[in-house]
Amino acid sequence: MPSLSLSSTGGHLVRLDRLTAPRTVIYCYPMTGVPGKALPEGWDLIPGARGCTPQACAFRDHHAELAEMGVELFGLSTQSTTYQREVSQRLQLPFALLSDAEFQLVETLQLPTFKVEGMRLIKRLTLVVRDSKIEHVFYPVFPPDQSAQETIRWLRDHPV
Repeated sequence: MPSLSLSSTGGHLVRLDRLTAPRTVIYCYPMTGVPGKALPEGWDLIPGARGCTPQACAFRDHHAELAEMGVELFGLSTQSTTYQREVSQRLQLPFALLSDAEFQLVETLQLPTFKVEGMRLIKRLTLVVRDSKIEHVFYPVFPPDQSAQETIRWLRDHPV
């Protein structure tokens, strides 16, 4: 993992090259909507765009199981931490969301992105990190609401 620090909804910076858990899972998603605000036009027609909230809820619902496996969990998008706090509170996420609003991680790792209505967003993918190295990448992620279960199956099949 690169020597980068990203802002988190937990109120602190997370240094990606100094993750201390035996494994860290970082699920990357394009963006979450805000209640009462329309999504970008054509959002549902963009492959992989729809499903950020169901994916976050699935990871929320499986958080305890991941923690029992010694996994630290983060969500990551290119939205600002301020924007992410709304969804974190609304969905009662027990893990922090990381903001890559300056595209530091996206650029360093050359992660896939797409553009819509002038916004550059990260494509949905999941990273499994162990000993500061990316051990596995899930890409593409579909369906998003099954991402947590797929990740848990892989972790069980590949114990530390």
